[in-house]
Amino acid sequence: MIFSKYLFFILSFIAIYAALKVLISKKPMHSVLYLTLAFFAIGGHYILLNAQFLAVVHIIVYAGAIMVLFIYTVMLLNLNIKGEFPKSRLAKIVGSLAGGLLLLTLIALFRSFDLQVANDPSLNQIGLVKSLGKVLFDEYYLPFELSSILFLAAMVGAVMLGKKDIY
Repeated sequence: MIFSKYLFFILSFIAIYAALKVLISKKPMHSVLYLTLAFFAIGGHYILLNAQFLAVVHIIVYAGAIMVLFIYTVMLLNLNIKGEFPKSRLAKIVGSLAGGLLLLTLIALFRSFDLQVANDPSLNQIGLVKSLGKVLFDEYYLPFELSSILFLAAMVGAVMLGKKDIY
């Protein structure tokens, strides 16, 4: 239990550090790599919450597919332009004021939370793949199958739209 507490703080530090480095980094490629690190740290938080399926999907979708698109976009745009556009003093003041108001709003929001740990041990199994599969194929079988047919139709439509006319 104590190990998971320390692991939570380590992952939180990594996630916050990586998120700040995304904003601070001057090179766009470094920002993309720090964003990938932040995604991996958030995936670690999902594992700590006993949501292994969500962690795996998060890593595959965000740290895998979305980051490949970001890297491709950064490489395609070639954002290595020397210099930065100057910002007016009014824009800096308004941005600082908006950030401060957001910080105050978040502080007020988090003060109103009442965090309590659930005592029901069955709630600890909710994020496991086995539990998710049971719920998905028992209670939500029809919507699951209908969405698979919808995805199949979308894939066939994408292939038909992307196919060149051979006639």
